[in-house]
Amino acid sequence: MSQYTTGELAKLCNVSVRTVQFYDAKDLLKPSERTEGGRRLYSDNDMSKLRLICMLKALGLTLGSIKGILDSDSPAKVLLLLLDEQAKQIGGDIKDKQKQLDSIKMIKESIRNTNRIPVNSISDVERMMNSQKKLKKTHAIMLILGLIMDAIQIVALILWIIRGIWQPFAIGMPLVILLGVWMTWMYSKNTDYICVACNTQFKPTLGQFLFSKHTPRTRKLKCPKCGHTGYCVEVASK
Repeated sequence: MSQYTTGELAKLCNVSVRTVQFYDAKDLLKPSERTEGGRRLYSDNDMSKLRLICMLKALGLTLGSIKGILDSDSPAKVLLLLLDEQAKQIGGDIKDKQKQLDSIKMIKESIRNTNRIPVNSISDVERMMNSQKKLKKTHAIMLILGLIMDAIQIVALILWIIRGIWQPFAIGMPLVILLGVWMTWMYSKNTDYICVACNTQFKPTLGQFLFSKHTPRTRKLKCPKCGHTGYCVEVASK
């Protein structure tokens, strides 16, 4: 089996030496061996793992999320499903854009020939322009609500600590809790998960959703069809 120094591994994976050292410090990629002088040596398996880390990082996952996936029993399957979903999303976006272009062409042709805009074309364009992926909408709502909740808590704490006004905190915290409960319910309602073992799309129970380990794109669940327990890929509900 081949062995690579930090510099050799970095060059083969097209990353910097500092990146390899950083992943070592973060317990993402430990060297298989060390020389008596403390020099790191990496194996072919380590190189494959680094390439997987780079791929997950390119998909927008955080280092914490990547570590969770690497610790799962089938990280490669999780990556394949993530790539499948990314491809579907891009394909859907391309299809929507093509429909928009076709509608625009039809409207332009109608205007040139009759100087009129067909009503059904307007509705088609509006429908396509307003159509977005349910999952994107859900994530956007989650982000906005999270920022609102943070703002309420920070302002209320500042008023209490600096000015001694506790009433905003007393009123704001129940509101934050209610927003958090609703946000969690909304999130669980609009998301399903795909099992990496049998590719079944399913919706976990609220209890499983709340108390399972998760990353921004995956959640550790038990598949109701095949019984496999592992990180499942998040998708929009059917």
